[in-house]
Amino acid sequence: MSKFTRLFLSFLLLVGLLSAVGPLVSAQGISSQYFADTGHNVSGDFLVFYQSIPNAQFVFGSPITEQFTDSTSGRSIQYFQRARFEYFPELAAGQRVRVAPLGEYVYQRVPNEGEVGIFTPIGCRYYADTGFSVCYAFLEFFDKNGGEAVFGKPKSPFVFYNGRIVQYFERARFEWYPEYPDGQRVVLAELGRIYFDLAGEDPNLLQPVKADAFPGNVTKIYARAFTWKAVTRLEDTQTVYVVVQDQTLAPVSGATAIVTISWPGGGMQSLAQTTNEYGLVILSFPVQAQPHGSLVTVNVEVLYQGWNSETVTSFRVWQ
Repeated sequence: MSKFTRLFLSFLLLVGLLSAVGPLVSAQGISSQYFADTGHNVSGDFLVFYQSIPNAQFVFGSPITEQFTDSTSGRSIQYFQRARFEYFPELAAGQRVRVAPLGEYVYQRVPNEGEVGIFTPIGCRYYADTGFSVCYAFLEFFDKNGGEAVFGKPKSPFVFYNGRIVQYFERARFEWYPEYPDGQRVVLAELGRIYFDLAGEDPNLLQPVKADAFPGNVTKIYARAFTWKAVTRLEDTQTVYVVVQDQTLAPVSGATAIVTISWPGGGMQSLAQTTNEYGLVILSFPVQAQPHGSLVTVNVEVLYQGWNSETVTSFRVWQ
């Protein structure tokens, strides 16, 4: 980065701190849970989602990494023994955490040892949209532990893998262990760890951390937002700057800022971006066909490893 660019960004940071239109709002902390068996934490929206599943420990297992940014998608993700959580900040609150379809991913990548032709109409449930059925003990296990809402639909027939009968679902792989006691013979594969290796993730992410090491030294975050133009034309371009700092007023890098524009002419527009090394987000958007003299409100929510902060700014549209 050039010296001029660094100076310019530093100037923007200073302007944001001194001239912010929106008020400074302190963060609300969300508790973090440490899993001693794997040495990792779950926090923020990921923890809220995890705790919303009655049998989460059984279905997802314990975390095997901390939350981190996926280099391919740019999204925050976290691996568990049997799942991968993905964060979609552009979605509405309560819908931002999704479980990756690791069953599909692994089925496409791992060679199987042939199909098992044991289907009968009795004891099976057929899914016409995928062309596969869930049967017998797998069906009983499927229904008992959340069904389609947790595991998704079947994505394969019965197949052999490593000498065992298995079946792939969107978000799981069922495995049959006939030597186990009755009621324990269906086992969920550790697809989180399996796909972690298939995806070539950094093995260092698996290293245990200390309790409460996540969200780290950050105990609060503060967000400020301001617009480049206090007044725009009816047809114009506006830019919003968001500055994020921690409790020591140091910049917070890697925070997700969700900017929601409420247009007076009707409708809302949401944009999301992560802060750079200066704790700064710069988002530009067109202003089109808004009523003369109207006030445009811009709400900002910032999320960072279990902490969140909200602020608001605005600008007026003039001819």
